[in-house]
Amino acid sequence: MTEIPVLPVTMTLTGSLLFLLVILSVMVTARRAVLGGIQFGDNGDDILRGRIRAHGNFVEIAPMVILGIGLMEYTGASGTLLWSLAIVFFLGRLLHAARMYIGNPFIGLFSIV
Repeated sequence: MTEIPVLPVTMTLTGSLLFLLVILSVMVTARRAVLGGIQFGDNGDDILRGRIRAHGNFVEIAPMVILGIGLMEYTGASGTLLWSLAIVFFLGRLLHAARMYIGNPFIGLFSIV
């Protein structure tokens, strides 16, 4: 029987990002509820639009980074490199979400880097 490889960096990053995804999803849903239960679109609300974009940007980028780090880990890349990439990516996602909610472009500069 083939053993499934243990990929601790990938598993930790994925779990952390799933937690962040749930928070981003709840924030969108909460704003929709405050606005009277909007189901589609943003109803012209800038706050909801920012939350939708923070969630959408996350969903667009995170899966490919998880896949890339997972493949690197599977093929034996350095643990230091992998943990560094995972931590920097996670912090960048936190900063990006904060920028979308707070609206501070200075935070966005660091999230892009």
